[in-house]
Amino acid sequence: QVHLVESGGGVVQAGGSLRLSCAASGRTFTTLTMGWFRQAPGREREFVAAISRSGGLTYYADSVKGRFTISKDNAENTVYLQMNSLKPEDTAVYNCAARSGLALGQRSSQYDYWGQGTQVTVSS
Repeated sequence: QVHLVESGGGVVQAGGSLRLSCAASGRTFTTLTMGWFRQAPGREREFVAAISRSGGLTYYADSVKGRFTISKDNAENTVYLQMNSLKPEDTAVYNCAARSGLALGQRSSQYDYWGQGTQVTVSS
């Protein structure tokens, strides 16, 4: 069993930055591929970014490419999402997720474990 806890959400003005953290426990972190997803009110959950077990490979949704950076600290059992140049349309609940497989999954069904989520609100 893997336990994930997100933090770092908040309210920020458009153009600002936030860094989300997701602390993992219960399993060796280097065996986990990690992802970030988000869900805005009235919308389906969407993929944001994923990172490989080693942290050497990353993949991003087109909507955040060039603005968001996912990183993984295997020594600290933590995955981060640095979000820059935030837009009001980035407002959502952000969840981190973990999977055992190697592929950088973009579908929520590919992930086995989920955190409770952290709210990000970007004001215009």
